[in-house]
Amino acid sequence: MTYNNHIVIAGGSGFLGQNLAHHLVSLGETVVIVSRQGKKQATPWTYIDWDGHSLGEWSSVIDGAKALINLAGRTVDCVKTPDHCDEILRSRVESTLALGKAVRAVKNPPRVWVQMSTAHIYGDPPERICDEDSAFGYGLAPFVGRKWEEAFKSSLLPQIRPVILRTSFVLGRNGGALPRLAGLVRLGLGGSSGSGRQGISWIHETDMNNLFTRAILDENMSGAYLATSPNPVSNAEFMRCLRQVLGVPIGLPAFSWMVHIGAPLFLRTDPELALYGRYCVSRRLRDENFQFLFPELRSAFYNLYRAAPR
Repeated sequence: MTYNNHIVIAGGSGFLGQNLAHHLVSLGETVVIVSRQGKKQATPWTYIDWDGHSLGEWSSVIDGAKALINLAGRTVDCVKTPDHCDEILRSRVESTLALGKAVRAVKNPPRVWVQMSTAHIYGDPPERICDEDSAFGYGLAPFVGRKWEEAFKSSLLPQIRPVILRTSFVLGRNGGALPRLAGLVRLGLGGSSGSGRQGISWIHETDMNNLFTRAILDENMSGAYLATSPNPVSNAEFMRCLRQVLGVPIGLPAFSWMVHIGAPLFLRTDPELALYGRYCVSRRLRDENFQFLFPELRSAFYNLYRAAPR
């Protein structure tokens, strides 16, 4: 099968990719997803199998694409064993390098490559507000973020417009981490974690999709951007707002020692995801007049859970 002027989403079988595919199809775009997980059900887009690190017949789908969007990478929502840490790094770097080889192998490479990255690249400063010019942090996530972006930059062709989206916590009712937090709130366990002062930078799924769309269509958009709302909040404020929207008046707090025990044992995730954070605001999106539909957390939650604001 041949395609032309289509959009390729690499690693598009997860929450972000499926959300974006629905959005792009609603705009009349032809979408092709290359993924290790394959097609799960009937969809208005095409799936092509890919192992995530090597070239193959799948790479021909890059030829003639309007845009390439790379979301490939193992989830960080896991217990950080040495094997998992290795997979988190390799899945991002190797997939990006493989896409770079595919781009070089086709006659008509995409005009724009939108590359996922992470706001975690700035580390976990307790109070400082980070923007695109802030120093990168220290630790696993900043190291992975740097290597990810380095692999992307080494894979580009001069004629491809590069856009990097350093993405924060994407809020969606049916995917990502928010449903798990909402479940804890409904159980009465939705209080603050640790000190509660750690920052949560977030973006509504609709604004994330609109940002992807702008990255594809706006030829003036180039380089690295923080994909985050203009109003980050503390962990305590985030959970308080979620409780209010869900109509749960009380949320028991989780002390740091509880999170260190409970996160890996019961939720099979890394306690640092709850205990650390960062306050990020995009200077570039502000300067380039990107309009957020949901700049405030309260309105974002009300939209997702279909409640009338009080």
